[in-house]
Amino acid sequence: MANLVLYRKYRPQTFAEIIGQENVVQTLTNAISSGMVSHAYLFSGPRGSGKTTMARLLAKAVNCRNHKDSEFEPCDKCSSCLEIKQGNSLDLIEIDAASHRGIDEIRELRDGIKFAPTKEKHKVFVIDECHMLTREAVNALLKTLEEPPSHAIFVLATTEIHKMIPTIISRCQRFDFRKLTLPEIIKRLDIISKKEKAKIDRPALELIALNSGGSLRDAEGLLDQTLTFAGTLGREGIIKTEDIKSLLGLTDISLISQFVDFISEKSGEKTIKFLEETFENGYDPQEFAKALIRYLRQTMLLKINPGPTNPAIIGLTKEEQEKIQIQAEKFNSQELQRILNLFLDAENKMKYSSIPQLPLELATVDIIYKEG
Repeated sequence: MANLVLYRKYRPQTFAEIIGQENVVQTLTNAISSGMVSHAYLFSGPRGSGKTTMARLLAKAVNCRNHKDSEFEPCDKCSSCLEIKQGNSLDLIEIDAASHRGIDEIRELRDGIKFAPTKEKHKVFVIDECHMLTREAVNALLKTLEEPPSHAIFVLATTEIHKMIPTIISRCQRFDFRKLTLPEIIKRLDIISKKEKAKIDRPALELIALNSGGSLRDAEGLLDQTLTFAGTLGREGIIKTEDIKSLLGLTDISLISQFVDFISEKSGEKTIKFLEETFENGYDPQEFAKALIRYLRQTMLLKINPGPTNPAIIGLTKEEQEKIQIQAEKFNSQELQRILNLFLDAENKMKYSSIPQLPLELATVDIIYKEG
């Protein structure tokens, strides 16, 4: 398994390994242990939140050969569990609706449902990105979803629940997956890095989590990239936040802090000159804007709640926390809100601007020279 990417290598194999999604886990495990498994489930939520992993765990649990009444965890040792784990099970059918969205594929699936499972008790059909099925394909699936054979279990997964038609939703038990919190992602990254025998500073793990967008899969992908990079440090080297910033091409927080200082001083000449020099030194304007918005958001949240338990300070060193607290005092809440809105607009405009940094410069001038 050494050649597998981390999110596949360490995919949870039992419900106890799942981090986050407590409500989903509790409801599904109760259904399994009580023998009240439904014929159709709809998992909705952002990418990387564990929908496919949960679907495979459900398939393992209902087909586990060592399963006992009132228990819900798959044994992860029998032939059924091992085949599903290795992706070799003939009775776990996974379909990517993004590339198999037509009526012919669904008719083929519908016809195949009639046949009994090859080896297991249940045939489990996982349809990923099911919102991309054509209307004709959905209509072909409706009757089967309403009255499937007793051996069939459907799990539909989608990242865009608003695109699902009500007739499909009404035929399924719906579970909403949430984005994972930073502490949850950090906890999982810490577990994986220890299994990989890698030495990573806690702030470095926090920085990876901050850049994952709430997706555990993305966070594990960034950690994989980081561990590959760590080969240049030697196995005994400790990976620090500076290494992560270099690897991900992140803008140094000290640059952002200095820029915010110039804004608070209302120094137009210094601020624009600083931007020019920063971009001449090779910093990406788009990445600078993202880092700036993240920093100003932290400033605003600390302005509202300056306590040490504020999650906004995750990923900041003690010195950075003290600096951002001081800067928060230089602005009132309305000013911070206005500044954030201007830079958010600038970031959107930068995607289409022939001069990438121009919207950022215009927003800066507006902040410094325009009142209220």
